[in-house]
Amino acid sequence: METKNIITILIADDQPIARAGIQQLLSKAKDFEIVGEARDGFETLKRVSQLRPRVLLLDIKMPGPRSFEIEKWIRENIPETVTLVLTSHDHDAYLASMIDAGAVGYLTKEESANRLINAIRQAAIGIIYFNEEQIDRMQRWKHEVKEKWEKLSIREREVLRILKLGKDNKTIAESLSVSIKTVEFHMTNILKKLTLNSRDEAIVWMHENSVGDLDIS
Repeated sequence: METKNIITILIADDQPIARAGIQQLLSKAKDFEIVGEARDGFETLKRVSQLRPRVLLLDIKMPGPRSFEIEKWIRENIPETVTLVLTSHDHDAYLASMIDAGAVGYLTKEESANRLINAIRQAAIGIIYFNEEQIDRMQRWKHEVKEKWEKLSIREREVLRILKLGKDNKTIAESLSVSIKTVEFHMTNILKKLTLNSRDEAIVWMHENSVGDLDIS
């Protein structure tokens, strides 16, 4: 239970060294209480439900449910807990997914201790901790990436996900149980919809924008 002026925190990160480092860093703040840790998405959901911390410090990539799915569940079921992302993965796709899901801030692990502590204190009193640059990045990603992805058919997205692995058309065709000509047809449509000129550009586009990681529709 949270007492007056004490901010209860749950640390969710799949790296033990990272959890230990964060806990040591936050121990400097006398108004913080680390009530628990979680090492994957399933444990995070369980611990949030049990402990109901004021602030969840959430890594963006862990085994189990994805971070934006965790945040959506928390918003629906444990609204008194607010989520602050703390991650090494500062990609626009992840940022946009967490803003949409309802997180209150998105910080990288390169941030200073003072900024992290300040962000937790502000999050605990309901202050949204996204800066203008992050909002601009989210809006750009939605306009320049998500809108294009949504124009692709389900089959075209499947082709892109396999292409991202560096597979040739023959391998893609075998994976999807279609002909090579069908894959070539899909590739032509993909490049047109994404306004790209080659399959190499499509591979780069997938890696840079991380849409396949989110399974957005």
